[in-house]
Formats: sequence, C-alpha cells, structure tokens
Amino acid sequence: MTEPNKLRLTEKLSYGFGDLASVLYWQTFMVYLTYFYTDVFGITAAAAGALMLSRNFDAFFDPVVGMVADRTKTRWGKFRPYLLWFCVPFAVMGVLTFTVPNFAPSGKLVWAWVTYNALMMLYTAINIPYTAMLGVITPNPNERTALSSIKFVFAFAAGMIISATLLPMTKVLGAGNEARGWQLSFVVVGIAAIIFFLITFFNTRERVQPPRQQKTSVLRDLGDLLTNGPWLVLLATTITFILFVAVRSSVTVHYFKYYVGTQTLSLPTWLPKIGGTQEWHMEGLVSAFNTSGQLASLIGVMLVPFFARLAGRKVAFVVIFLVAIACTAAFYLFKPEQLLLIFGVNLLGSLTGGPLSALLWAMYADTADYAEWKKGRRATGLIFSASIFSQKQGWGIGAAVALGLMQSVGFVANTEQTPKSLHGLVLLMSVIPAAIGIVSIILVLFYPLNEAKVAQISEDLRIRRAADGALPA
Repeated sequence: MTEPNKLRLTEKLSYGFGDLASVLYWQTFMVYLTYFYTDVFGITAAAAGALMLSRNFDAFFDPVVGMVADRTKTRWGKFRPYLLWFCVPFAVMGVLTFTVPNFAPSGKLVWAWVTYNALMMLYTAINIPYTAMLGVITPNPNERTALSSIKFVFAFAAGMIISATLLPMTKVLGAGNEARGWQLSFVVVGIAAIIFFLITFFNTRERVQPPRQQKTSVLRDLGDLLTNGPWLVLLATTITFILFVAVRSSVTVHYFKYYVGTQTLSLPTWLPKIGGTQEWHMEGLVSAFNTSGQLASLIGVMLVPFFARLAGRKVAFVVIFLVAIACTAAFYLFKPEQLLLIFGVNLLGSLTGGPLSALLWAMYADTADYAEWKKGRRATGLIFSASIFSQKQGWGIGAAVALGLMQSVGFVANTEQTPKSLHGLVLLMSVIPAAIGIVSIILVLFYPLNEAKVAQISEDLRIRRAADGALPA
C-alpha cells in the first residue's frame, strides 16, 4: 500500500462520527419504535405494523438519492455536502416524529404517517451520501475494512447510548408524562446528531473519482447495477440478514415487559445503585439487555479486521453468523426467571452478530470497485443507496411481520397477555429470526469476490487511475 492511500486516524474517527449520529435514530427505530407507537403514541399493533411497512415505499426513494448524489459536484465533493445540508432538518423532524399530538385517533394516525415517512426520507437524504463516502475516502480494500470497522464501532457506541439512556431519559424528562419525555429526549438527541454530522463533514475528504471519460445516464447506471452479480448476492443477503435482526429487535421490549416481567435480582453489594437485592422492572431490564448487547457487538466489530485477514470476509461472515443464529434460537428454551442465561447467550450472540454489518458494508465497497473494473464506469452513490434500500426493506418487512403476528395471536398493549400471545413473543425472539438467518447464510455462499479477486481488482484499478489522473494524492 502506497503512503498516499493511508488514512490518518483522526479522519477515520471523524468518519465514524457520522454513524454515531445516524444510529442514535436507527437504534431507536430497531428497538423502541414499535413500543413507542403501541404503548406511548397509542395506536394498535396492526396500525403500527402498517406504518412500519410504509418504510418499504420510502425505500424506493433511495436509488434516486444515490443517483442525484453521484451527479452532485461541489467544492466539498459529491457526498459530504449532504451532511451539512440536511443535518438540521433531520433533527427537527425527529422531534416532530416523537411528539404525541392531542388529536383524535384518526388525526394521530395521519400525524404518525406523515412525520415518520418524512423522517425516513430525510434519513435517506443524509445517510446514503454518508455511507457512500466509504467507497471514495480511500481506494485500498484493507483501509476500507478498517474504516468500516471504525464506522461500526461508533454505530454500536450509539446503540449503547440509546439502549442505556433512552427509556430512563424519557422517564426523567417526562416527569410522569411519558409522551412529553419522548419529545424532549429527541431534542437532546437531535442536537447531538447535528454536532456529530458536522464533525464528519469538516474532517474528511473524498479521494476516489469516477473515470474522467465516464459518460453516465440513469438507464446505464441502473443497467450496470442490475448486472453486477456480486452486488445482487449482497442485496439478497442484506434483506434476509436485516429481517433476522429486525423481527427480534421489534419485539424485545414487549418480550421483557410481558414475558419476562418484573424480576427480583441479587447483585454484588459493591455495585453502585444496582447492588444488593431489589426488583428490576422493564425499563431497567431492557436497558441492561440492550446496552450489554451493544457493548458485546462493539467488541466484536473491533475484531473485524482480524477476522477478515484470518479467514477472508466471506468465510468470517458465515462462521460468526452461524454462532449468532444458534444463540438466537436458544431463546426458545428460556424461562422468564432464567435471566443469567438470557443475558449470557445474548452477549455471545451480539459478540458474533456485531461484526456482520461491518463485513457486509466493506463488501459493498468492493462491488463498487467491481463495477468500475468490469464496466469502466462507477456509481458509488447508487450502489450504496440501493444497498440501504435493501436494509429498509428488511426492517420494514421485519417489523410488520412481528407486529402482524403479535396481532394475530391476540396481543393487546398494556394488558395481561394470553398464553398464546406470550408464546408468539417467544417465537419472534427465537425460532422465527433463526430460520431467516439460515436463508441469509445460504445466499452469501454464492458471493464470488474472494480476497484474491478483490486484490487483483484493486491493483488493476490503481494502475488505471494513476494513468487517468483520477486519484489525487
């Protein structure tokens, strides 16, 4: 690797701040949004499921943003300026989304649909260009893997922050008014997100440019995308992987609130505030469960470069995913009082599940190189936008499936659940997502870019770019 292709640690860390900002929201979408809509906002599980499914229609906006970003030309580059332009509108819409208006039920439903979909569109407008930066900050595959790892370290750090603080923060800021607590909490989250996005904007550079002779059109870009075999495999893998995570995450709070319930725990007395024998309610158990899981995922994602170099990204993905699936399936066997097993197995599943996203996104950057190598044209924004499209499809379908199944087994918020409803929650935490995970592993086995092929593509492109003058020092 030549010296100009190395990245300063400060730039890598600055890039990570963008995901710190994004995941403050995405972790909320994953774990708490269904709870917010059913138990705080006050709509039925079926209505909330339909709302989650609307994310699939917003996802069709993603490729448009990617193509527009690919054609953006500013003194800051193609992708960086979107962080500057959209960070404030995004934060404002976040506050409105988590505001519970004093409307009639029909008016509240309209408010939920408008604000949620507007928030998701703004998320698209800022997150797709941010993610596409992974493919243009450096041309070196190993540096990209390291950069992706740092990106997800910040992502899981944001997940820990939300998991540890959101429910307690809503309780403190609401002072007995839960709805008010959620609104004020997202004022705090929004201010933090603006600061983090600006750190990324001011401290990163775009270095990889499309070939100078490249002539683009929408149809040609779409044609290149749909004939990019490695990308198509990753697309299908991502949809099923996100389904694996989304189904389980969508019911985690409900699982603890209605299945696990309040538990009496005896912890070492030297632990501040939580030591001794005391009752643990839903807020404390969920916060501890999600925070410890995010911490384990963060540790796992820090090991991504090691796993990738040891076995290659594809093999590493398959092996650690199998462990994560087994840990998920094990939840079918746990009784409510078996908290040690619930937390312990979740830690192992999170340790192995955390690196999966980082490996996938590094592989997506390789498919952008593959397209340039194969076709002589590069559309980084479109490749990453279409990839985020698959992510949204997975989350929308996963949340809708979870809520639909909850409704079908008789779930009613804030009431005692029937045995059938409780069994449904257990299945959604265990067997159902595990089965989806197996499908994801089968799909990724068809991914054709091994480490030797990636190295060959990288070297060929380095020579081309040097001749073309498209890669500045």
